[in-house]
Formats: sequence, C-alpha cells, structure tokens
Amino acid sequence: MKIYLVRHAETDANQNHIMQGRSQNLQINENGVRKAKELKEKLKSVPFTICYTSPLLRAWSTAIILVGERVEIKEDYRLIERDLGNLEDKPRNLYDQNKYWDYELNSHDEGVEPIQDIFKRCNSFLEDIKNNYQENDTILIVSHGAVTRCLHHLLKGTNRKKNLLGFPVENCFCQEYEIKKENRT
Repeated sequence: MKIYLVRHAETDANQNHIMQGRSQNLQINENGVRKAKELKEKLKSVPFTICYTSPLLRAWSTAIILVGERVEIKEDYRLIERDLGNLEDKPRNLYDQNKYWDYELNSHDEGVEPIQDIFKRCNSFLEDIKNNYQENDTILIVSHGAVTRCLHHLLKGTNRKKNLLGFPVENCFCQEYEIKKENRT
C-alpha cells in the first residue's frame, strides 16, 4: 500500500508566522493555490484510491485542488491540526517547539494538545487505513504540520525519544510511503 502525505498549502497566517491551530479555519492564499496546482501536476498520474483530509478549510481546499472529483475525498477528524490552546493566533516565536515536541515531557501548558495525544489519534487513523485498504491501494492524506509530522514518524517507526523536529514539513510538503500489510492467519 502506498500513502502520500501532504501538508496543506500556505495561508496568510503561515506567511505571517502566526500560529493557526483548530480555531483558525482559514482559506489558502494565492501562493498556496499556485503551489497546490504545481503539486497537482506532479501527482496527476498517481492512481489514488481515496483521499482523506482534515475537516479544516485549508486542508479541504488543498485536497480539492489536488484530486478534484478524480477520487472521493473523506473527512477524518483525527487529521485535524493540533489544538494550540492559548497560543492560537499568536506569533510563532511564542511557541516553544522543543517543549511541545518532547514526547516524554508531553507538555500541555497553555492548553496545547499533548504530543502523545496526537500520536494516539494518528496511530488510530493509520490502523484503520491498514485494516480497510488493500496492498495495491494508494491513499492520499492531506492534513497539517503537526499531524503530518506525527504520521511520518509513525510510518517510519522513529524512536519518539529522539528529535521529532528533525523532519521539516513545509506547506505543500508531499512524501510517498510504502507500507506492507501484515499477514493475519
């Protein structure tokens, strides 16, 4: 099974270094539309079985540009962006990435969703994908920075005690992963 992970296209908040969690349900900007169209061209020959997206507008808009009516787009709440609590709509420099991405610390200061909670919902989502699709299926997942990074680490089997931030996830990031379904007897 192939999985393509995509982070949504750019919004004005991204461009202005403002944190947008769940409450900032923003549309992608002109640059985001352009980048999404460029990515669409790169993915046009990929035979997607289905596309899953976060319920937030910026992810939906990106998914629609990428696959349009070519395949069904399904919303899954487990793909929603990290809840940034009191830090939402604030300048990015107020967000201590090392603190909030420390798996063992699992901080929820300022109402920020704990990192272990994001990993749990991402793992639940991936288990459903593995159980409901076949070896020859190709799944497109359009989500947000934190969720895309967590899904990457789960798909790669990364040690969560290591640097989880060492994997950059820019807007319109796209990476392909291959997973083998386990034989169940």
